[in-house]
Amino acid sequence: MQPLADRMRPETLAEIVGQQHILSSDKLLFKSIKSGQVFSMILWGPPGVGKTTLARVIANEVNADFLEFSAVNTGIAELKKIFQDLFASRSSSRTPSNNNLFSANEESSNKKTIIFIDEIHRFSKSQQDAFLPFVENGTIILIGATTENPSFEVIGALLSRTRVFVLNQLSKEELAEVIKRALKDKTKGLGQYKVKFEKGAQDLLIEGSNGDSRILLNALEVAVTIGSFDQAIGKKVFLSKIIIEEALQKRALAYDKGGEEHYNTISAFIKSMRASNVDAALYYLARMVEAGEDPLFIARRMVIFASEDIGQAQPTALVVANEVFRACEIIGYPECQINLAHGVTYLASAKKDRSSYNGYFEALGDVQKYGNLPIPFDLRNAPTKLMKEIGYGQDYQMYTDQDLLPSQLKGKKYYKR
Repeated sequence: MQPLADRMRPETLAEIVGQQHILSSDKLLFKSIKSGQVFSMILWGPPGVGKTTLARVIANEVNADFLEFSAVNTGIAELKKIFQDLFASRSSSRTPSNNNLFSANEESSNKKTIIFIDEIHRFSKSQQDAFLPFVENGTIILIGATTENPSFEVIGALLSRTRVFVLNQLSKEELAEVIKRALKDKTKGLGQYKVKFEKGAQDLLIEGSNGDSRILLNALEVAVTIGSFDQAIGKKVFLSKIIIEEALQKRALAYDKGGEEHYNTISAFIKSMRASNVDAALYYLARMVEAGEDPLFIARRMVIFASEDIGQAQPTALVVANEVFRACEIIGYPECQINLAHGVTYLASAKKDRSSYNGYFEALGDVQKYGNLPIPFDLRNAPTKLMKEIGYGQDYQMYTDQDLLPSQLKGKKYYKR
């Protein structure tokens, strides 16, 4: 039997949950699908948000031939052969007959062919070149799916011939709707069971799926199977937190990304690095990674920390933190957790100096307190003759030991090391 996630896969635009930022009726993609004028595109988003489903729905909606491949187990030579055969077939079917009319195969040759490539980023940039002529001449409509940033993983020539659509991770409310539909559908879903969740169990299932609807549905099916063991069809099935944890195959961490535990963990993480406690910093990093925290959120806080807490004590810390952020942006989970760990041990071990941070905010306090104090005349810009005549820029010295602050702040020291 097919897994629940596959059985519940939407077949029409109306059945798709989420992604309204690209699929609402006023958006380009929706209009192009409904008009039948689809184009080559790249679908970029995390796992389980519906990239494959959307590609299949597009093909259904526009009545196109649909060929689905994965870059993991498909060679580029095999694809090129398919493209060449399609091109040859279309060219021959458009050869004029003796009466200068197109042959009877013209109608079938006009039918669109959508080639869907899952994980297109796994093809090397030289391999991606093979798509170009067939996308360019309209032999195929290419839909590529990727979890990686296409700006880095897809060649520029292919990006210029496609449109990139970003698919968002499904929200808690959208995942709850996915559950509701699965439990209501008696044909494809689990509607034959009368499922009741223990308080907090459904939230645990949603959090444990990390925004991946495929994980969500498959875990739900396992949970119902466990909960209905030795029960007749039609009986009530009670899903406890323990059952949900078993179905997810791991204990879900108490970590609400918008709640107290989220802020407690990131606070402990920052304070551990500030205290140069490498072991504690790695532990709180692992807590966040295991709970599904956005790696860019963690890396962003590390970039801030590099300037706020390390500063001039080790200026290269900002370079390292920025490179960790970029690595997370390009690679994503699970591999980027290694980059995060590398950065955390470096930042936690570094000498600390908050003088730049403290000095800036002390200066900001004076700006807010005193407002726009007059800038000394010798520091003012003098682009006109009049400005020069009234003293703008007069007696300016490029290298000087004199105090350059406004007169009301003379002698003030913000940067203290």
